Amino acid sequence: MPILIFIIILGGLILIHEFGHFIVAKRSGIRVDEFGIGFPPRLLRLFKKGETEYTINAIPFGGFVKIFGENPTDETRTEGSDKKRSFIHKSKMTQMAVIAAGIVFNVLIGWLLLSIIFAIGFPASVDLYPERTLENVGVTVLGVLESSPAARAGFKDGDVLKSIAVVGEGTRFPATSVKNVQEFISAHNEPLSIEIVRNREVKTIEVTPADGVVKDKHAIGVSMDEIGFLRFPVHEALWQGARLTYEYIGQIAVGLFSLIHQAIMGTADFSQVSGPVGIVGIVDDVSALGFLYILRFAAIISINLGILNLLPFPALDGGRLFFLLIEALCRKPLPPRFVIMANTVGFVLLIILMVAVTWKDIVAL
Repeated sequence: MPILIFIIILGGLILIHEFGHFIVAKRSGIRVDEFGIGFPPRLLRLFKKGETEYTINAIPFGGFVKIFGENPTDETRTEGSDKKRSFIHKSKMTQMAVIAAGIVFNVLIGWLLLSIIFAIGFPASVDLYPERTLENVGVTVLGVLESSPAARAGFKDGDVLKSIAVVGEGTRFPATSVKNVQEFISAHNEPLSIEIVRNREVKTIEVTPADGVVKDKHAIGVSMDEIGFLRFPVHEALWQGARLTYEYIGQIAVGLFSLIHQAIMGTADFSQVSGPVGIVGIVDDVSALGFLYILRFAAIISINLGILNLLPFPALDGGRLFFLLIEALCRKPLPPRFVIMANTVGFVLLIILMVAVTWKDIVAL
């Protein structure tokens, strides 16, 4: 199941990326010969509208768009009536817009997915949104310390504490805040009865606080926070989605360029880099948390794809933009053979990197 979710997410994001190239090329008057779902060989020709064929292909992973005159070697066949509709005969600004559109669409879809999360609503900490009124606020277990009394008693992440009492005593005290619960636990070293809600079922767990779990107090070994349900009106959700997208772009860019700098200096820690195998493992963990977390994961991956593609490296959109910038400054095209060779070498290096990271992930299993 995680593999299928990963394929759907990444394939869908690649398809959206290609749609960005497609729609801007169309709007710019460039001839688009084919928009394919999946990669060749072709399985089915859905229909043809104008000069564009829409196809289904055998490899169900993303898609592609065939733009007339995009390949540097296509110049010999772009003479004639469609010369003005060729990619290489458009202005440099238009060419850059077509290439950059894929990156822009990946960032936009990330923003849209994050905005959907804010509009649907999600669990949030009261401390993070002090100006908001959250629904169904409860003291929630965020982590259980290994080998602690709580772990032995069976507490799990996500448990919502409702009330607490000393075993054998009739009076139960409501779990109204983290401070309230912590003070009650630290004041007792006898068995406690804690009422929780897990998966909408009410359960009672008995646990005895111990010394040494937390310095200078009795504790059971859980981290807690006051979590409630938060949703925004659509217009605010769009703004919050944009704000978070901006934050993610900054974090991803800083992390990526830091990794590149460390790689150049020979100090990079590639154990933190994941390939497809490692990402499938992450998808497994995320999918267990629920649909909203899958949406957030997809948004982060989409923004990652956009930022990664912006790198001025051959075979990436950023590399193509870099070549177009050089051509604009020099006012003449780069030799087609050089562009093809650079993109080929860049593609091979990316494949080698992908294989190396995948092998690292497999070994880590």
